[in-house]
Amino acid sequence: MSVQPIHSAHHAPIARTQNAVAAALPAGQRMDFYREMGEASPEQIGQVLTRWWLLVQVAADPATAQTAAAVAVGTAPGRGATAVLRDLHHRRADA
Repeated sequence: MSVQPIHSAHHAPIARTQNAVAAALPAGQRMDFYREMGEASPEQIGQVLTRWWLLVQVAADPATAQTAAAVAVGTAPGRGATAVLRDLHHRRADA
């Protein structure tokens, strides 16, 4: 496995600032973002900003849409979480 860049060549990275994150969010999520930022304590505000920034970074990556589409039609590689958890449950029960 090789190291892959975090940012796709198809989109510019989003600055980790309150204004940049808010601008990148759909209108329906923007108020949730502002509410969480407003309710965060000084100790929590950095974590809240980072969590929302990561969400917009992932949403802006074209690979995210491609993967979501593949999952929706059942052509994504790998196994679903439900199958993995079911197998783990059976292994634990057999042990």
